[in-house]
Amino acid sequence: MTVTDQPSVTQPKIRVVLVGLMIAMMLAMLDNMIVSTSLPIIVREFDGLDHFTWVVTAYVLGTTVSTPIWGKLGDLYGRKTVFLTSIVIFLIGSALSGMAGSSMLGGPEDGMFELIGFRAVQGLGAGGLIVGVMAIIGDLVPPRERGRYQGMMAGVMAIAMVAGPLLGGFIADNLSWRWAFYINLPLGGLALLVLITQMHLPKYRTEHKIDWVGAGLLSVGITALVLITTWGGNEYEWDSPQIFGLVGLAAVALALFALVERRAAEPIISLGLFKNRNFALISAVGFLLGFAMFGAINFLPIFQQYVQGASATGSGLLLLPLMFGMLTVSILSGRTITRTGRYRVYPIVGGVLMAIGMLLLTMLDAQTSRVELGAYLVVLGAGMGFLMQTTMLIAQNSVEQRDLGAASGAATFFRSIGGSFGVSLFGAVFATRFQHELTDKLGAQAAAQFSDGGGGAGSFDPAVLAGLPAAARNGLLTSLADSIAGVFWWAVAVAVLVPVLAWFVKEIPLRGAPEAPAATPEEKAERALADAPAVP
Repeated sequence: MTVTDQPSVTQPKIRVVLVGLMIAMMLAMLDNMIVSTSLPIIVREFDGLDHFTWVVTAYVLGTTVSTPIWGKLGDLYGRKTVFLTSIVIFLIGSALSGMAGSSMLGGPEDGMFELIGFRAVQGLGAGGLIVGVMAIIGDLVPPRERGRYQGMMAGVMAIAMVAGPLLGGFIADNLSWRWAFYINLPLGGLALLVLITQMHLPKYRTEHKIDWVGAGLLSVGITALVLITTWGGNEYEWDSPQIFGLVGLAAVALALFALVERRAAEPIISLGLFKNRNFALISAVGFLLGFAMFGAINFLPIFQQYVQGASATGSGLLLLPLMFGMLTVSILSGRTITRTGRYRVYPIVGGVLMAIGMLLLTMLDAQTSRVELGAYLVVLGAGMGFLMQTTMLIAQNSVEQRDLGAASGAATFFRSIGGSFGVSLFGAVFATRFQHELTDKLGAQAAAQFSDGGGGAGSFDPAVLAGLPAAARNGLLTSLADSIAGVFWWAVAVAVLVPVLAWFVKEIPLRGAPEAPAATPEEKAERALADAPAVP
């Protein structure tokens, strides 16, 4: 692959492009958080309780399966065209999701199934949004300067974590649930306008050859893994034939994928990347980060809404300390990396702070105040701020520029897979402990009434809590708080491995870091002689 046009990108131009990239990143990060608030309304309208989990699962599957493929396509065909295509697919999926079950598409009878299918389309586009943003920053900005901009992207993620529930709550209370999807259209249109007119990336000349066999095997393997983590302990028991069958399918598909990738001319994920120690270590760190962070943080809104009595919108506000810690640290650490060129210490410190934050959250109980929880979240957010974009920076700096998209896709992929495993396994831990706590405090009959073996808190609502006798309500809330605290003990066990692995990362100088010192008069004379045309 050769670069035929390397545009000169000025700082003002980068800032304009950054606006479009930030909007695209916001689209991908906001979507699930907004939609989750509207799910109860969608279920009531379509009478789709038996299938509503697939509204989330279809999106996760589409995103996870497509992420490494989008990264490779960007390496082959040029990132601008591929990235704009992913935005268009995401917007098409958003528009169709908003129309699901309407008279335009056949009515509400098939509304839930239509929504599930359109969410999968939306997820396919979202996979290209996340990896595309990171890879484009890698194209425009050398690693030495990249920390500053990736810190801003981490800030966008932090804002989305809070703005999503707030915006979703507003839409659920004041507008139709369909606006949870339609809101993407003007934002995406603005991102397209900015990026089409302002973003100019290197143009590549290469022999295009897509590893379709590898892409298919990877898709089958990832789909099986996501279904294992989604269905295990919920739809099916962990030792059921269905789960064992999926485990076997994932193992066979991924083993064949590894064999195919060794021989492919243009592998979707080059296995040679993992021979690089830094890349292999930071991929493992990303998996553990996703596992601990996304797996455990999902339980915070449950604690805030049921134990602390916050509304769905209010629980978003209560996550502001998490956003503050993450946003502040990610921006400051990014600027410091740009100034000093040093980065190895940040994932180590971030891992330690994340573990401490998780440890503090193990102290949650029914009497924990909002101020206490806010203090714990600041610590956790600071740890995430040190980790989120620094891990991506290390992954990108560990590979050649031609593999930037594949490396970005692989790093995002491992974090996503870790989060999927974390959500499922921590959910199983929570459900089991909640059942045990309820049985101890209120008896087996109450345990059967208020826990369903998978959703736990999902089987009761604040209206039910308000109507319970004081003793039963206190026992229920105590059981819920203790069960959530127990989840964070498991998160601590995972989080402590992050700084251990990060310790072994070798600090490689960032490409494009320091400018060369001014040449001496003797060096200038030598260069002039070397550049002079030959005398016949």
